[in-house]
Amino acid sequence: MKHFLLAIGLISLLFSCKSSGASSSNGKEGVNVEINEKYDYLITFHTGYGDIQAVLFDDTPEHKKNFIKLAMEGYYDSTTFHRVIDGFMIQGGDPNSKDDDPNNDGRGGPEYTIPAEIQHKHVYGALAGARMPDFINPKRESSGSQFYIVENKEGTPFLDGAYTVFGQVISGMKVVEAIAEAETGANDRPSENIYMTVTAEKMKRKKLEKLKASLTTQE
Repeated sequence: MKHFLLAIGLISLLFSCKSSGASSSNGKEGVNVEINEKYDYLITFHTGYGDIQAVLFDDTPEHKKNFIKLAMEGYYDSTTFHRVIDGFMIQGGDPNSKDDDPNNDGRGGPEYTIPAEIQHKHVYGALAGARMPDFINPKRESSGSQFYIVENKEGTPFLDGAYTVFGQVISGMKVVEAIAEAETGANDRPSENIYMTVTAEKMKRKKLEKLKASLTTQE
């Protein structure tokens, strides 16, 4: 029964993301994302519940570069976690969540999609790209901005091979769990807005590796 309920949540998640082929800019211009052997980025989601820190995978380069760029532009600032399902995931990244119309949450984003880079599994704390369903989106391309974080401690293996996991939370899973437990209304939208700002802090890889080693998702 638990997996059936999660599957229902998945179907709704699939239908919640806008898909389009044209590109558009949003936020600050001239953002330079430098990813190489020396430098990488620490992603931090700042929320009223606390901070969530994550790293992004090198072998999902299109998703990684896009997410860092949007974060540096301030694209995610003042958006909300617009859909949360306890025992499943928390979803955010939709600019529509900034407006006063809750009914359009989950339908917005930049006017482009990200090619699928499906390699990693949906473990606890996995950061992945939301997307439109297969019958509309057979290439399984991700939304240009919407993402979700797996909150189930056993992971969500039924999503493996279907969505691009492009990062991993390294600190703040208690925050993720608290957000997932928030009171919700229609469409699993939190009754009170859960705002975020997202930062991408450039740092030397050696420093980031030391930070990763000192933190754990099992808080």
